[in-house]
Amino acid sequence: MKVLVTGAAGFIGSTLTHALLARGNTVVGVDSLNDYYDVSLKQARLDRLMHQSAFEFCKQDIKDGDALRQIFARTRPDRIVHLAAQAGVRYSLENPHAYIDANITGFLNVLECARHEGTQHLVFASTSSVYGANTNMPFSVHEGVDHPVSLYAATKKSNELMAHTYAHLFNIPCTGLRFFTVYGPWGRPDMALFLFTRKMLAGEPIDVFNHGNHTRDFTYVDDIVAGIIKSLDRVALANKDWDAKNPDPATSAAPYRIYNIGSNRPVDLSRYIDVLEQTLGVKAKKNLLPLQPGDVPDTFADVDDLIRDMEYAPDTPIEHGIAEFVKWYKDYYGVDVAHNVR
Repeated sequence: MKVLVTGAAGFIGSTLTHALLARGNTVVGVDSLNDYYDVSLKQARLDRLMHQSAFEFCKQDIKDGDALRQIFARTRPDRIVHLAAQAGVRYSLENPHAYIDANITGFLNVLECARHEGTQHLVFASTSSVYGANTNMPFSVHEGVDHPVSLYAATKKSNELMAHTYAHLFNIPCTGLRFFTVYGPWGRPDMALFLFTRKMLAGEPIDVFNHGNHTRDFTYVDDIVAGIIKSLDRVALANKDWDAKNPDPATSAAPYRIYNIGSNRPVDLSRYIDVLEQTLGVKAKKNLLPLQPGDVPDTFADVDDLIRDMEYAPDTPIEHGIAEFVKWYKDYYGVDVAHNVR
């Protein structure tokens, strides 16, 4: 099976690509290598893949529809995992146009390629942020998500609607996965674990929003990747029992499915920081701040559907996941046991 992965130089995309190659798939990776964060980190992720003969990398921005169509026409992938996006809740307040360009126009281009190249299955990334103002937890895919509180969340909700439209009109099987706070080795520098680790090792205070009163469904990257692959292998089907008079948001009369993909074990942010302190051997200096615009206080994924349909089994405790991240961070950045950069 040939799989095209957009965002292949990203945190989740590169980890997924490793796993696909390890099980014998051919992978076409697409990424623009933009400078939203450290390009050298993206390149380092890619460098770990480039020696594998079953991997082809195409440096391309998905906003360029003509160029993307040429890649699809030439490589003819069987299935697609679409992970490329402009990520980040807070950055969407600073640069909203980047989210429309990448997440709306870019996703439309991917859908058009899937339509014209006869793709067997499109798996795409959504986010827990779509739950927005909803506080009924655990968050269920069978409830509406009509109150986003950030433009980022609104674009991802739009992706779900766009995918359903293409599934309905063109019979393209589409599966959307709502990711819940993914962390682990090779993670993104703009995310909490990365920021906390860097600042704590430098002796700087960490910014703790909502005065530390967050809970998050932190999900280790290997658990996420296992769920993506299981979803990729199980082509979305129409729900024959779907009732138009009582519509289920997670399924459809079209070949379309939405799933939460998280750990199903929310953790207090304060506990997360405690584990990081124990792992690093460093006490955090905390700069307590109010809840930021666009953020939500808590997340908690109901993953029963993914467990039922895919035998999804997230089993990585934060103690192990944080330790693996710290091990990678120290090795990648050359930090010795005394917390000094070599």
